[in-house]
Amino acid sequence: MSEPSMFLKLLDDFITSYLPCSIGASPNTVTSYKYAFRLLIEFMYSLKGIPADKVTFDLLDYNTLLEFLDWIEKVRGCSVSTKNQRLSAILSFSAYAQNRDLSAASIFRTSVLKLPMKKGQKKPRAVFTTQEISILLRLPDEQTEIGLRNKVLLSLMYASGARAQEVCNLTVGDMEFLGKGARLKLKGKGGKARRIGIPDSCGKTLQKYIAHRRIGDKPDRHVFSSQTHEQMTISCIEGIFDKYVPQAKDENPVLFKESSYPPHSMRHSTASHMLEAGVPIVVIKNFLGHKSLQSTQVYAELSANTVDKYLKEWNEKWFSHNSGGLEANEPNEKKIPDFLSIK
Repeated sequence: MSEPSMFLKLLDDFITSYLPCSIGASPNTVTSYKYAFRLLIEFMYSLKGIPADKVTFDLLDYNTLLEFLDWIEKVRGCSVSTKNQRLSAILSFSAYAQNRDLSAASIFRTSVLKLPMKKGQKKPRAVFTTQEISILLRLPDEQTEIGLRNKVLLSLMYASGARAQEVCNLTVGDMEFLGKGARLKLKGKGGKARRIGIPDSCGKTLQKYIAHRRIGDKPDRHVFSSQTHEQMTISCIEGIFDKYVPQAKDENPVLFKESSYPPHSMRHSTASHMLEAGVPIVVIKNFLGHKSLQSTQVYAELSANTVDKYLKEWNEKWFSHNSGGLEANEPNEKKIPDFLSIK
C-alpha cells in the first residue's frame, strides 16, 4: 500500500484515537464504525476500482455516497436501520475531518449533510412462545462440546433475559452459586452493571458446565468461548440462532411464524413471558436493566399483540383452513487498512 491519502490518515486518527480516547466511545461503537468504513472501502474498490490508499475526499461526493448507501441496502442486504447506522458513522467522521482539515474535507462534509436518513417500517418484535422455547432448547446435541455449550447458552439467555453482549462478557467471577439458583453480574450498555438471580435449574446447569470446562477456579475466564476465541462474539451467538431456528421451523411448520428470530428475540420472550405470568413491570424493568420504565412499557403492548397474534392463528387453524450487525461476506482483508481490522 502506497502513501495513504489525507482521507485515510484522518480516518486512522478518527478510529484509533478520537473515538476511543477523546470521546470514550464503547468498543461496540468503534467496531460498528469500523464496519461502516470497511464497507465504504470495499465499495470503492469493487465498484469504482479505487484501492483504499487512493480514496480521497474529492472522490466521495454526493452521488458516490448515495450510490454507496443504495449498494449496502440493495446488494449487501442491510436493513434500513443498519444503513442509517452506517450513515451516522460517516456523518460523525465528516464533522471530525472538517475540523481537522477544512479545505480537504469541506466538500465531503457538505455532501454527507445532504444525504437523507431513510425511514423504515418498524418491524414487530419477534417473540417465542413458551412451547417454542422448549423446542429450541431441546435441539442442541449435548453429546458434543459445541452442542452442550449452545444448550447452556440458550438456557441462560432465556433465564436471564440478558443481551447477547452481556452473555459474551460473562466471566466465571461474575457468578455466585447459591443454595438454590445463582446470581449473575451482567455488564450492560455503557458499562453499567446489574445483579440478577436465575432459577435453580439454570444455575445448576451453568455450574455443571463450568465444572465440565474446568474453569471454576479461573474467575477471569469467559463462560462461553468460540472455537477460535476465548471470548465469544455476538456474531457467534447470531450463528447459533441461525442454526437452530430454521431447524425448529422445519420440524414444527405450524410454529415459529415470524420471518426471523435474532438473539434479542430471547430477551423479548423472557420479558413478555414474565409479564404474562404476572410479574410487576417495575420488577421486569430492574431485571432487564432498563434505564426508564418507558423502555419496559413496550412489553405490555408486546404481550397483548402476542395474545392477539396467537388467537388469530388459532381461529384460522380451527375455523378455516390455514431471516447486519455484522454482514456476511466481509470485505477482502487485503484491501482493508490494518486500523479497520475487527478482532
